[in-house]
Amino acid sequence: MTTISATFREQAASLQSKLVSMRRELHRFPELSNEEFETTKRIRAWLTEAGVRLLDLGLPTGVLAEVKGAHPGPTIMLRADIDALPVNEETGLPFASEVPGKMHACGHDFHTTSMIGAAKLLHDHADELHGTVRILFQPAEEQAVGARAVLEAGALEGVSAIFGMHNKPELPVGTVGIRTGPLMASVDRFEIDIFGKGGHAGVPEAVVDPVVVSSAIVTSLQTLVSRNVSPHYSAVVSVCKLQAGSSWNVIPDTAVLEGTVRTFEPEARAIIPDRMKQVVEGVAAGYGAEARLNWTSMLPAVNNDPAMAEIMRRAAEAQGLQVVEAVPTMGGEDFALYQERIPGCFIWMGTGGTEQWHHPRFTLNEDAIAISAALFAEAAVLGLKSIG
Repeated sequence: MTTISATFREQAASLQSKLVSMRRELHRFPELSNEEFETTKRIRAWLTEAGVRLLDLGLPTGVLAEVKGAHPGPTIMLRADIDALPVNEETGLPFASEVPGKMHACGHDFHTTSMIGAAKLLHDHADELHGTVRILFQPAEEQAVGARAVLEAGALEGVSAIFGMHNKPELPVGTVGIRTGPLMASVDRFEIDIFGKGGHAGVPEAVVDPVVVSSAIVTSLQTLVSRNVSPHYSAVVSVCKLQAGSSWNVIPDTAVLEGTVRTFEPEARAIIPDRMKQVVEGVAAGYGAEARLNWTSMLPAVNNDPAMAEIMRRAAEAQGLQVVEAVPTMGGEDFALYQERIPGCFIWMGTGGTEQWHHPRFTLNEDAIAISAALFAEAAVLGLKSIG
């Protein structure tokens, strides 16, 4: 493995300038979830130029490629996401977004070009592969619908394991965060409709004020975690929207609350909806109002398989990277849906950025592109041998 590891590093370094050019082109022309039509065309063209075989993903956007090794073995998958965000870029970079109100503010352009590089490296070493590597360029991660569409399209059929990453601005280039077990939280959404009785702001005794009820519900929801979830677990309940009324002197009839619940533990995730319903309905009734909870389960937690995490550690060490224990985040990722089907590992890739994800001045160090390409080519080789 020492020889091929060194070869991957050298060949990835030689691809660096071309990969940077690709990344900057994607950055200049970002596309939102399920609108990645030109992005899809660009990825397909670049992979075809590299000689990588394209498969029919069966979706309007997104790309599925394959490198088939010369020797029999299992099939594993490398995954990148390709969509951008509705953010107006403020970086001032010479290759900043040319599309007003849209930006690659989460680094998916970096993920995409890194995996194109990995695909090229694997293609050039297909005669040494014991199995098949599929490379997925997934649409619509930001809306948490892309992975479901990919699964429904059957892209995971026959795949034994999956590997993916997210850039991490606070980690320096050359550093990889790897963790066994939960890394990113489950994501659920709630909406609470509150029904009161409106009227004149100067005659509050004649109304049932949904604004007051909403405020009481928001305060009461803060105890869901502290008094219902074990202190050994982690959970967050955030009310992110409170909408009511349209005038300064009219008490409205209704109000709406919206928010999200995040946790790493299935046990905590199972408890919260029922307790929230009890709190919401009970508080509203205490004020003479009615309330209805609408709950939407969106994503499970990203949960790294121990054996797959070990493969990533070995790959990172073979590439001479510094491995640190990945710090979990309450952010969500639909990569978790793949991990419900097959074992996988999702890592943090150090990119030495200046701002956090989704910030209008988000940037990253492009030196990490070739490093990431070599790392995932290495992980694919190790994965095929380990699983086979």
